[in-house]
Amino acid sequence: MKTGSVVAAVFGAVFRVCVAVAAIYLIYNGAVMCYNYGYRIFTEPPVTTDEQYVRTVTVAITPKMSTMDIARLFEANGLVRDANLFFLQYYASEFREDVKTGTFELNTGMTAEEMMEAMTAEGESGEAQ
Repeated sequence: MKTGSVVAAVFGAVFRVCVAVAAIYLIYNGAVMCYNYGYRIFTEPPVTTDEQYVRTVTVAITPKMSTMDIARLFEANGLVRDANLFFLQYYASEFREDVKTGTFELNTGMTAEEMMEAMTAEGESGEAQ
């Protein structure tokens, strides 16, 4: 056998092993990420659990806002840690059809589900738009 063909066979085998290891690594990390996100959809704690650090935020939800706009608004105001996670929580919740527009008083001690529940009720002034 020629040296060149032996070297090519060794490099080919090493390359196949590296590709297999990379594929396994990517599949494993993807599965872990999906599991963690799926787990967090139903178990994400509030941003703040210590009563002395809970702060109230007034948010205005308009009819033109999409769910992702609301999620980004909540993230910008510190009500949720991850806008994408809130987006998924919204679609997995029982409140998705009942959320109203208006102005709402929410706080950092509320879970995403509690925020959505608060937004299903009429606004503070009694006006749900």
